[in-house]
Parts: sequence; C-alpha cells; structure tokens
Amino acid sequence: MKIFKTSLLLAACTLALHANAGLFEDDEARRAILDLRQKVDVSQQRTTEGLKKANDDNTQLRRSLLDLASEIETLRSEMATLRGQNEQLTRSVTETQRVQKDLTQGVDERLRKVEPGKVTLDGREFAAEPAEKQAFEAALATLRKGDFAVAQSSFLDFIKRYPQSGYKSSAWFWLANAQYALRDYRSAVTNFRSLLAADPEHLRAPEALLSMANCQLELKDAKAARKTLEDIVRTYPQSEAAQVAKERLTKLK
Repeated sequence: MKIFKTSLLLAACTLALHANAGLFEDDEARRAILDLRQKVDVSQQRTTEGLKKANDDNTQLRRSLLDLASEIETLRSEMATLRGQNEQLTRSVTETQRVQKDLTQGVDERLRKVEPGKVTLDGREFAAEPAEKQAFEAALATLRKGDFAVAQSSFLDFIKRYPQSGYKSSAWFWLANAQYALRDYRSAVTNFRSLLAADPEHLRAPEALLSMANCQLELKDAKAARKTLEDIVRTYPQSEAAQVAKERLTKLK
C-alpha cells in the first residue's frame, strides 16, 4: 500500500513536471509569435509609410514635371513670340534701310541737279552746274546735226548766260564754226579772235587760227590769211595745224 502511494506520488510529480514544461513552452511560443507579429506590424507600418512617402514623392515629382512642362511650353511660346518680333523688327529695319537709301539717292539726285560737278573738256577740268553742262551739250548736239542757225543762237545765248563758264572758250570755238558753216565769215573771225585773246593756251587755239585763216581766204584777204598762217607756225610749231599752215603758205606764195 505504501509502495502504491509512493508510485502515485511519483506519477503526480511527473505529470506536474510535464504540465509545467508544456506551459513554459506555450508561453515561449506565444511570446515568439507576439514578437514576430510586432515585427511584422512594424515592417508593414514601415512599408506602408514607405509606400505612402513614395506615392507622395511620386505625386510631387509628377507635379514638378507638369510644372516644368508648363514652363517649357511657356518658354516655347515666348520664344515664338520673340522670334516673330525679331522677324518683324528685321523687316522693319530692312524697310527703314530701303527708305533711307531711296531718300539718300533722291537727295543725291537732287543735289546732282543743282550742285556743280567736274567736267573735262578739251584737255581741261573745271566745275560746271548741271544746267550749264546741259545747255552746252544741247548746243553742240545741234551743231553736229547740221542745224547751224539754231546752234549759233544756242552758243550766243550760252556765252551770255554763263560769261564765267569753263565752257566759254569751247563755246566761242564752236560758235565761230557754226558761223563759218553759215558763211558769216566776219562774225566767225571775230569769235575765233575772242577765243585766242582770252585763252591762247586752249587746246583748240591752233585749230581756231587755221579756221580763221580759211575765213580770211573766203573774204579774199590773202594778206591777213598769210599772217594768220605764219602766226600758227610761229606760235604752235608742234601742232598739226602748223603742218597744214606750212603747206598752205607754200601754195599762197
């Protein structure tokens, strides 16, 4: 009986030990599960927070990209506007330059019509007003066409209107030639002498003397013609007129 009680007591102790061991293991498992849950919860919370932050960042990035795209579009619009303004400005500058050029040309043209210009005639250079030049050239053109009466009137008018002109000596020469063609020999001699008296160094002076001798011969004044021819040879020995004068002097003897 005693042995039986002892056995029961040992069995009860064994069961208690096993029960306590089971209880200890369950607590450890629960704590491990709780720790794991806590870690999982923390991890989920962190993940959730990370996702939320990522979403927020992504939203902010999209906003920034949209703002940047809007700014780029605004810049493009402004550049297009500036390009258009620049093209308009270029056209305006071009038009202004064209108008200025036209105005300058117009002013230059008007100045050319009134301001004296350089003229070279019979080996001499001088200044002449446009109207003066035009009047002389018109008279000379008339002479060359053979309208000697009109040419005579034109040269007489020219000499009267422009008494100080650089054309004057040439005008006398051509006036006398027109009168020679009209057989007004005395007037021709007078105007050839006017040229020689005023401008003995003129390029056409030897030719004027030769033409004067021809007029004198036409007037049957051989003595005067001879003297004029001798003057050519003496005064302008190197001229072509001097060679012609020598030949004529031979014939007059």
